[in-house]
Amino acid sequence: MAVLKLLFKQKMFSWLGSYTIYDENQVAIFEVNGKLSWRHKLEIWSPQGVHLGTIQKKWFTLLPRFEMLVNGRVIGEIKKNVTFFKDRYTLDCKDWQIVGDFWGWNYQVIDGQNRTIMVAKKEVFHWTDTYTLEIMEPEHALFALMIVLAIDVAKASSKNSSS
Repeated sequence: MAVLKLLFKQKMFSWLGSYTIYDENQVAIFEVNGKLSWRHKLEIWSPQGVHLGTIQKKWFTLLPRFEMLVNGRVIGEIKKNVTFFKDRYTLDCKDWQIVGDFWGWNYQVIDGQNRTIMVAKKEVFHWTDTYTLEIMEPEHALFALMIVLAIDVAKASSKNSSS
């Protein structure tokens, strides 16, 4: 089993959230572009310009909640839960769950048999958000990326609403 390692950095001066996701050889794997709409929306594209998926914030929710869409069809949902000390997220997709550290920047996605699907780590001391992902099975790369993007947007929106 070959582990796929991805790196992405938010582009400087990007209000809507734009990323280029690279593999460990610095080859572009995905492009992510924020879209201006009534709700936060990120579209994921291949380097060849093929639309692969979308993350969009749901309307009228007290806490951040995001739909994951592929081919216009909802394939899962991520929602932030009410907690006092650390962020927690519920994932409704493929019987997976998100398990994180105290600060919520480093976490993993596990399946129903407690096998690791993906490990995400946020690198500190960068001007923009920078993440590394280790995805145990490359076919899960799109789903894993969608999860990380939704959590990043949820954290950014809660940071902005508290200031």
